[in-house]
Amino acid sequence: MARRFGREGFTVGLISRNQGRLDALAEELSQDGVRAQGFAADVRDPASLTAALRAVTDELGPIEVLQYSPLPAKDFMRPVLETTPEDLVGPIEFSIYGPVAAVHQVVPGMRFLGEDRGTILFVNGGSAVKPGRAVTGTSVAFAGQAAYAELLHEVLGEEGIHVSQLIIGGAISEDDDEKSPAALADKLWDLHTERDTFRFQISAD
Repeated sequence: MARRFGREGFTVGLISRNQGRLDALAEELSQDGVRAQGFAADVRDPASLTAALRAVTDELGPIEVLQYSPLPAKDFMRPVLETTPEDLVGPIEFSIYGPVAAVHQVVPGMRFLGEDRGTILFVNGGSAVKPGRAVTGTSVAFAGQAAYAELLHEVLGEEGIHVSQLIIGGAISEDDDEKSPAALADKLWDLHTERDTFRFQISAD
């Protein structure tokens, strides 16, 4: 996605927990002609994420597009009867508290961009729409994120800020015409530019 949007002239702010990894990714993107900078944060820590997004704005300018798509931890995916209340804390922080913090940080700035400019993109696995008995944490938390995203789509759409959700069933693969990184980036670009679709789902094979 960074390369796809970068080709269209976007400057890219990358957020992850590891600053060294971010710096390496930013350097790789710069070699492809994409201006990028990394900002370390933990999406399970709302204050950390808010501070990183504020730094993105300070360093790179107003945020026009927010993509929220961190990779869930493996320990979020436990069988339903083995899942305790404590097991749901991480997924909820990751998939609900994080997005809410991010949205609250970026929406005020998006309002100043003008109508039909700001975009918020959520990317989730298939358990967001069809829960899996062996992946309880993501099933519960992704469903909550999907509900939040749909509410945002309704409310922010009235202000000209577009919200979309891309559901990817199964694994991302270079060999899959629909689920290669480049194909998925193209779909996210379409969701941003066409602005007429809330949820687009790519089914598992």
